[in-house]
Amino acid sequence: MSALVIIAAITLFALYLGVRARRGHDMSLEQWTVGGRSFGTAFVFLLMAGEIYTTFTFLGGSGFAYGKGAPVYYILAYGTLAYILSYWMLPPIWRYAKNHHLVSQPHFFSRKYDSPALGTLVALVGVAALIPYLVLQLKGLGIIVATASYGAISSTAAIWIGAAVVTSYVTISGVRGSAWNSVVKDTLILAIVLFLGTYLPLHYYGGFGEMFHAIDAARPGFLTFPAKGSSVTWFQSTVLLTALGFFMWPHTFGSIFTAKDERIFRRNAMVLPLYQLILLFVFFVGFAATLKVPGLKGGDIDLSLFRLSLQTFDPWFVGVIGAAGILTALVPGSMILTSASTLLANDVYRGMVSRKASDATVAKLARFLVPVVALVAVGFTLHGGETIVALLLMGYSFVTQLFPAVICSLLPHNRATKYGAFCGILAGVAVVTLTTTMHLSIGQLMPFLPDALKDVNIGFLALAVNVIVFAVVSAVTQPRSVEQTHAPVH
Repeated sequence: MSALVIIAAITLFALYLGVRARRGHDMSLEQWTVGGRSFGTAFVFLLMAGEIYTTFTFLGGSGFAYGKGAPVYYILAYGTLAYILSYWMLPPIWRYAKNHHLVSQPHFFSRKYDSPALGTLVALVGVAALIPYLVLQLKGLGIIVATASYGAISSTAAIWIGAAVVTSYVTISGVRGSAWNSVVKDTLILAIVLFLGTYLPLHYYGGFGEMFHAIDAARPGFLTFPAKGSSVTWFQSTVLLTALGFFMWPHTFGSIFTAKDERIFRRNAMVLPLYQLILLFVFFVGFAATLKVPGLKGGDIDLSLFRLSLQTFDPWFVGVIGAAGILTALVPGSMILTSASTLLANDVYRGMVSRKASDATVAKLARFLVPVVALVAVGFTLHGGETIVALLLMGYSFVTQLFPAVICSLLPHNRATKYGAFCGILAGVAVVTLTTTMHLSIGQLMPFLPDALKDVNIGFLALAVNVIVFAVVSAVTQPRSVEQTHAPVH
């Protein structure tokens, strides 16, 4: 009962804080989507750090360490690499967005390449990637509440309640609600993760070194990369691919626009890689559970953190852990909802249906779409089955296809054309869809390759096709110069 009270209290507090965030602000489209571009270092830091601590990291990070061993460290590495890239990449994106009053990622593409059609394509790719990502947060929410409440609240009921809470404050406060809740989430999750990752290895093994020695003795080879499958080649290629795609998620890209100053990104680029180190403590919990909660298979490996906590702590503290887990679903979920609704209203509706729609009309439509998107996500969460896993794997590979066009757009003399960008993204997305649905790997497609290359992440094939098509079509569709156009005929 005590666990349930704590979980309910934190959920209600998140709702209160999210709704209160609107106070003193007229919720125009710019306020609702990008906070009026007024966020300082702390808020931008927390919105971007929100990408680190989602339910995927809280449950999946510990679960991946429990089930896979050494390959889990890719989660630590790719965010760090992405933050280093952000030092150079984000300031020019922010400057352009501020000068042109942009409120979404497709808005950026359509302006940079002078192509509403490209903006619409990017919006559709973004929504296709965001829906399964939102489903993941809701599924994680269901698992956390059902486990931490000792079954008092079913997973289905938790999903409906969580969706209602996040829909309420997103509709009212937009990105400001996400920002204020991210303050509470990161404070609580930081304390919980540091405590669990330190206490559990000490409690059960006597120390970190002793824990790893015990695991290595009981499961030789578990703490090293396997020769095939999740090998070092897989690790390196996956880290690079996901680092390139990190800021291409629509909600992460959109968080760039909320800053009031470009120097904020350079400050954050120095601090955020250090903040990533907290993930080690999530992994330590998973490693601690490998010998103390044996036998979890398949999707149940994600329960390792809570199974170990249930047999270690009093119910009230399990409730605190559950409350922290709920916030890892609500905060990223609210950012995803804001982004998906903005994409549909500002870039699909305005781009395809009514190009002359006013900002006020688009803002109303975006708010109206929040519960619609939430209902679709709840439907997939409850009835989607395993197909969502395939969609989620496609999500990261989808958004990574936007990277070449973004980087080219930042060059002082961009030779890429709107036709090249459009065809490149379309080709890359088509390859991702085909290889993911058919469960193909590089090794299956190219059996002649040396074994070391067969484990390269399949997403690189899609990115390679994208770049080739992008370059070729851009070369063919270069605009004719004034001299050529008016050259005399001989």
